[in-house]
Amino acid sequence: MKTKRYLFLPIALMSLTAASAYSQIGEPYIHDPSTIMKCDGKYYTFGTGGGGLISEDGYHWHRGGVRPGRGAAPDVVKIGDRYLVAYSATGGGLGGGHSGKVLTMWNKTLDPNSPDFEYSEPIEVAYSEENEDCDAIDPGLLLDPTTGRLWLSYGTYFGFIRLVELDPATGARKEGNEPINIAIDCEATDLLYRNGWYYLLGTHGTCCDGPNSTYNIVVGRSRNVEGPYLDNMGRDMLEGGGKMVASSGNRKTGAGHFGRYIEDEGVEKMSLHFEADFDQGGRSVLAVLPLLWKNDWPVAGEPFVEDTYEIESERRGYGLELAVDFVRMQGGMHRFWEPQQEPVEPLPDQKLEDVIETWPSGDIDVRIGDYMFRPHQKWTVTAVPDAGGYLGAPYYKITIEGTDRALCATPEKEVSTVEHFTGADEQLWRIEQLIDGTYRIMPKAIPGCDEELALVSIADSTPSLGKFDFSSDNSKWNFRKR
Repeated sequence: MKTKRYLFLPIALMSLTAASAYSQIGEPYIHDPSTIMKCDGKYYTFGTGGGGLISEDGYHWHRGGVRPGRGAAPDVVKIGDRYLVAYSATGGGLGGGHSGKVLTMWNKTLDPNSPDFEYSEPIEVAYSEENEDCDAIDPGLLLDPTTGRLWLSYGTYFGFIRLVELDPATGARKEGNEPINIAIDCEATDLLYRNGWYYLLGTHGTCCDGPNSTYNIVVGRSRNVEGPYLDNMGRDMLEGGGKMVASSGNRKTGAGHFGRYIEDEGVEKMSLHFEADFDQGGRSVLAVLPLLWKNDWPVAGEPFVEDTYEIESERRGYGLELAVDFVRMQGGMHRFWEPQQEPVEPLPDQKLEDVIETWPSGDIDVRIGDYMFRPHQKWTVTAVPDAGGYLGAPYYKITIEGTDRALCATPEKEVSTVEHFTGADEQLWRIEQLIDGTYRIMPKAIPGCDEELALVSIADSTPSLGKFDFSSDNSKWNFRKR
């Protein structure tokens, strides 16, 4: 029986391009990044020491984010039409002690060039004393979508992770609310809610030691926001439990400071930093990965890897192919019922040069059919970094292996191929891993159309463009090496 190879192979086994598979491009240098926020069409994240990064497309980042107060490890949440920023001043052993405080402040916009840009005066919402068993540092914010209540977690390795409730109208601590302990042995926590579960994501391991940092992100979950938070083996995070979500790899160490970004139903991303990117001189860098969910547990997906693939429809399992005549190969049926006297000779694969002269020139339509690893079914996916990007990745071109023939969107909201790739927007593709591990494939633009449409299978053999529907296998694709 033949085994199938999937894109979920460990990244270390795959060939990567010069573009970093995890970190973003431009100036992605940041430590302890906040959850990424989108404001007026741009993306923002803030880090330790004040300031932060801005991106127009979610892939190219540059300095320019403004956050007063300096301090450490901020987080951001949008409440109504305002943004609430939480950050810590000292704490975590900074300045030689464990005393510290967490503060919150508001802004109508995150764009420092907007006339509405103005931070409110910070409000202290949590603190720690010199000899306390908790450091008031590394805040994480959750606006509970089921109750509208606002929660803040904070703390480091020097003691407990604690939870307090804030007033979503003012950003201040709820009057009379006392902090409760929910975890130990981690820091840089964040909270999220999904499908009846509250998840506590914490950063385990050591930080601030460059390539020797052992940071990794772990998780526990609870039916109650106040805990207990248990991992997949039933271990309480108050006793050091935690299931792995993301760790070091691909010449990057120290995965920490989780943030969740929901792009669309079924399309989620996680932001984090790596303490040291070996290919960036050991600097701390921002990274954006697909966020997958396996048995209701969050898992870091892999960045897409350029290679040649079968593009398989999840609908039936057929592969995307050029709509050309099928060219038969030499080697018919052997008389399996008779003894074989001839030596066994391997049968070579059908080659591009064997069939390309039978293909018409100009545009060629595409269809979906039984995959037989033939030249008209093999697609090479290559990043085009100069064409811009989207949150976490560049756009890609998708061409028939060994040719310049490129997949494109048409003005009729269909898909076809052009003989030569020109870099036009309709020939550029957004490839995003979904929470179930399959993929969404979308053109950057469709001529004469303002809608965002995705590659879909409207019948077993018919690809087209249509509204993305995560609940339907018509919208889902796999990239397979086989």
